[in-house]
Amino acid sequence: MIVLAAAAHPDDIEFMMAGTLLLLGQAGCALHLWNLADGCGGSNTMGREETAAVRWKEACASAKLAGGQAHPPLFHDLEIFYNSPSVAQVAAVIRRIQPDIVLTHFPHDYMEDHQNTARLVVTGAFIRGMKNAVTDPPENPYEKPVALYHALPHGLADGILQPVEPHFYTEITPVLPLKRRMLACHASQKKWLDETQGMDEYLEEMERISMRVGQLSGKYRFAEGWRRHLHYGFGPKEFDPVKDLLGLR
Repeated sequence: MIVLAAAAHPDDIEFMMAGTLLLLGQAGCALHLWNLADGCGGSNTMGREETAAVRWKEACASAKLAGGQAHPPLFHDLEIFYNSPSVAQVAAVIRRIQPDIVLTHFPHDYMEDHQNTARLVVTGAFIRGMKNAVTDPPENPYEKPVALYHALPHGLADGILQPVEPHFYTEITPVLPLKRRMLACHASQKKWLDETQGMDEYLEEMERISMRVGQLSGKYRFAEGWRRHLHYGFGPKEFDPVKDLLGLR
């Protein structure tokens, strides 16, 4: 099967999705990692173009560690908007990759780039086989089912502090060291996250989040949580490949 992890910025996949992505890779899936934005805003010392170039190299290094393929961004930071041109571009990438499984943000995450990424990816997957839907550039539609899964939001709550409970958990304890190495590829973000979000040590923060989700599961030491998107328009109700591949049902 083909798995697409689609997030807003470089390092978003590594924080909330990479453990499950790695498990799916171990289960034999082909992995694709895609950040819709270039990360150009993620520095107080480098200019936009230099920052974006550095962060693309970091994203490629992380994808290589995962054994996956990195796909280039489409937008600048804070310029991910839900509109027809953006839908057409996102849908083209999804048709090119033809994923069976899509991992993406929670629809009501704490900031708009994350929210709009989720919306764009959902729509792009929905119109994957719609022959009259316009993509930019033009790509042939594909008909196979796709299952979408939303990661837990940062902070494990939505933008107005309502806790978000997952539909299911994946145990990531065996792959946590590799998830940490993937996040460590984004070295440019250590100082930025400390200065702008008070995240003193981003690697330890990722582990704390993973441990907290593990505690919420009631059975795992480290975990990620997921909510499955409603199947209408995407595939049969029983098509739940993450659970099947990871032995969760």
